[in-house]
Amino acid sequence: MKSSRLRVLIAATEIFPMAKTGGLADATAALGAALADLNIDVHFVMPGYPHVLEQQRKIDFQTTLPEIAGHAGGILLSTLTPDSKLPLHLVDLPSVYQNGGGLYVGPDGEERPDNALRFAVLSHVITQLALGELGHAPFDLVHCNDWHTGLTPLMLQNRAPGQAPATVFTIHNMAFQGQCSEEQWAQLEVALSAEQWPRIEYYGSASFLKAGLEFADQLTTVSPRYAEEIQTSEFGFGLEGVLQSRRDRLTGILNGIDTSLWSPESSPWVPRHYSAEDLSAKAFCKQQLQQQLELEPSPTSPLMAFIGRLTWQKMADVLLESIPEYLEREPDRQFVLVGNGDRHLEAAYLALAAEHPGRVAVQIDYTEVLAHRTHAGADILIHGSRFEPCGLTQLYAMRFGTIPVVRPVGGLADSVVDATPDNLATGDATGFYFEQPDSADMLAGIDRAIALYRQPDAWHRLQQTAMQQDFSWDSSARAYLQVYDKACARGS
Repeated sequence: MKSSRLRVLIAATEIFPMAKTGGLADATAALGAALADLNIDVHFVMPGYPHVLEQQRKIDFQTTLPEIAGHAGGILLSTLTPDSKLPLHLVDLPSVYQNGGGLYVGPDGEERPDNALRFAVLSHVITQLALGELGHAPFDLVHCNDWHTGLTPLMLQNRAPGQAPATVFTIHNMAFQGQCSEEQWAQLEVALSAEQWPRIEYYGSASFLKAGLEFADQLTTVSPRYAEEIQTSEFGFGLEGVLQSRRDRLTGILNGIDTSLWSPESSPWVPRHYSAEDLSAKAFCKQQLQQQLELEPSPTSPLMAFIGRLTWQKMADVLLESIPEYLEREPDRQFVLVGNGDRHLEAAYLALAAEHPGRVAVQIDYTEVLAHRTHAGADILIHGSRFEPCGLTQLYAMRFGTIPVVRPVGGLADSVVDATPDNLATGDATGFYFEQPDSADMLAGIDRAIALYRQPDAWHRLQQTAMQQDFSWDSSARAYLQVYDKACARGS
């Protein structure tokens, strides 16, 4: 007898803590846990990367996969996530996923030329699993995330017309579209009618992202502002027309965060716990961070941090241009960077640190431990973005009483309230804005933040307001349930 609980399969290429390169991993894991708390039967599916398989201590079930796109020898391994203890299915296909490098780049640091194959294979397995063909009961709904899973709604429709599970496709970043040539496409074994090709075609190539946008029952993205922005030419990356045509199926839902983990009161990695009611231990966390990173031990120096990917999107180039002037304006200013990305930017930031010992620290190796300690020890987070679907770093920072300086695009505008005189007076402010994606405006926003930092009482009130914001997943998960209901209703 079929259970009355909604059975949902969440598909992604990275899920924390198994694999992570960015916010996608955190968001999928935390949403799944929040949905489970609402009595949804949640399962995850992701690739079986070598380091993920090495983490597994107990496999509850396994089944042999059929040959997919010429690749045999695959197994679907079923286990539980180590934190939330939710069902997790791993696609173990050595010829596709166990060839060195990272999740999306090869051992040489360059994007893998076979990514189209790697993630088409993933969609094949998601489809089979969702339809109940791999030893598990079928699912009511498949929640696909980003371009890597964009072929899944198309495959489900073609494999089981009128009988397939409902599909929701979440856009985490429109800039990454998963394009492959017609020659590559021919190797992916994806059935496609002549009428369907124009719905996935993008300037002569096949776009996984466009397929997800066209064929999913419902679309979501990770903030209300971004849902509006991606319907414009500035932020739509050539697919704004598709989004405009499906705007009645597009919902912007701001990501939440796991407040049990990202919290100065409970994080396992901060030197000393503190809260909005008692921030005194944050000074100790700052002292420990300065000591760990060999910065000058100064409790009153403004310590600004960048935590994230060194990319054009995150304005890492503009920040690099700005830091020398930032340091020159006041002799006690400090800066720490935790992250990696563009190799040339990495080298330039390392050179900058060498030029300013004791004032600049650069760690080109993101770890959860150092990220938590930096959020706890820094005073200011700099989070510039040319575009930002949601952003999680600013949410983490506010939770730790570290005040974000942001460019108000996408989720940054939805989550941070600018510290204007009026917003400070009403107690609504949580951070600082700068409008233009250039060094002059970025520095102006930072200067505003430091000016308030020099006023301890006002700064303390700002910290408390930021820390008291509710960015838990509960309300976001309930919003996703409403989208799931629409998808299952099949209004198409």
